[in-house]
Amino acid sequence: MRAVIQRVRSAEVKVDERITGAIGPGLVVFLGIGKGDSARDASVLLSKIVTLRCFEDSAGKMNQSIEEAGGSLLIVSQFTLMAELRGRRPSFDLAAPAAEAKLLYDLFLSNARATKIHVQCGEFQADMQVHQINDGPVTLICDTRSNGYSRD
Repeated sequence: MRAVIQRVRSAEVKVDERITGAIGPGLVVFLGIGKGDSARDASVLLSKIVTLRCFEDSAGKMNQSIEEAGGSLLIVSQFTLMAELRGRRPSFDLAAPAAEAKLLYDLFLSNARATKIHVQCGEFQADMQVHQINDGPVTLICDTRSNGYSRD
C-alpha cells in the first residue's frame, strides 16, 4: 500500500461538480492499493499517517501529529500510484483488482474514521478533481513495501 501525503491549508474533491469531501488544514492522502496488500498494510499505513509529526509547533518545528494540530484527513483513492514506469506508457499490473482494492480502501476509511481525526474522502473509481492549497509545501511518501515496514 502506498500513500502520497500532502500537508494542506485546505482541500476538496469533486465528482461531476459535486463536492464529495472537503477539509481545512490537514493532510490529503492519495492512497494506492497493490496486489497482495492486506488489512495489516492498511493498519500500518494509517498508524504511520496519524502519528507523523509533520505539523509545526509553537517553535516552528515539525513536531506535531495531525491530531495534536487539530487537522483533518482527505483520503483519495489513486490506483495510478502503483504504476511502473518502464517505457512511455505506465503499467498498472501492480495495482490490486478493483473489487479487492475497494475492500481495503473502505477498511482504511473505516479505521481512519474510528480515530479522533475528522475524515473526508473522494469516491472510489470515480473521475475526481482535487483542489488543494499545499502548506509548506510538505509532501511525504509512505509505502508499506519499503522503508523498513514488515509485511509479516
